[in-house]
Amino acid sequence: MSGLNQRPLLLTQGDPAGIGPELSLRAWLERDRASLPPFAVIGDPDHFARVADTFGWTIPIAPVEPQQIQSAFSSTLPVIPLSVSVSAEPGTHDAANAPSVIEAIETAVRLVRAGSAAAVVTNPIAKHVLYKAGFRHPGHTEFLAALAAKGSEETYYPVMMLWSEQLAVVPVTVHIPLSDVPSALTTDLIVLTGRIVARELRERFGIANPRLALAGLNPHAGENGAMGTEDETIIVPAIDILRAEGIQVAGPLPADTMFHAHARSRYDAALAMYHDQALIPIKTIAFDEAVNVTLGLSFVRTSPDHGTAFDIAGKGIARPDSLMAALKLAARLGRP
Repeated sequence: MSGLNQRPLLLTQGDPAGIGPELSLRAWLERDRASLPPFAVIGDPDHFARVADTFGWTIPIAPVEPQQIQSAFSSTLPVIPLSVSVSAEPGTHDAANAPSVIEAIETAVRLVRAGSAAAVVTNPIAKHVLYKAGFRHPGHTEFLAALAAKGSEETYYPVMMLWSEQLAVVPVTVHIPLSDVPSALTTDLIVLTGRIVARELRERFGIANPRLALAGLNPHAGENGAMGTEDETIIVPAIDILRAEGIQVAGPLPADTMFHAHARSRYDAALAMYHDQALIPIKTIAFDEAVNVTLGLSFVRTSPDHGTAFDIAGKGIARPDSLMAALKLAARLGRP
């Protein structure tokens, strides 16, 4: 997978006090065994060197320009330097790290939009740390959508997919309180999300006729209205619209019976109505291998399906499996 004819990937540092830097280093150490595609980290080379020294890892760090990534990757970890230095302490929630986190993301998007890389892979960030520094976006994904639209007349509606070889899930509503879900869930929102998922499954994943499964909101998908009316009044009309557009859709299905192996064989992606309805099954089935994919952007973005893990940062016990899966999927989706 690491052939020199492939455009490289750009990996952001994430929060430098979290596990992102050590996972990036471990991924580079595993590059040959895991057949990882060429990538460069966007961060402070000195910080990455200090993290490597902490664990006694012999990893040459090479500050590079984008065009040098391919040739450098086999023998050194290529790092595209930031304009700011990083002096993060593992596990420390520090707003002073915010400028480097933001610059790494902005640099990655700018370079991938310019054609210097195939895709963006982002290490985890801590939103509450960024908020203390005045960050105005609700989260990572919304920031990426704003950067994708910068300087153009396009607008993007980003959709979060959690993907693994066994299951792909999409939460229609994401980071909102459970009590707010019924009022936030609309037929238009489900239709928009379904269209984007179907399109990206065709164009990015190469699935000619994507099959979607929509979970019901209520237990037993509402039991014909006995356990809530949203399934009949909101979800069913969305399914009718998507089917009329030629998209294969099943549902609304009781969420408690749609994630076992036989049920999963009947669809390519499941649309869940709220955050935990989507994330509980995939984290149960593929906790260490699942990848966060942002659909609906002008470029490919993947990320490991876990957070900054401040509690174990600097201890050398964080597993790089999800990050390595994110790198592999980014290379797959970012092919010309």
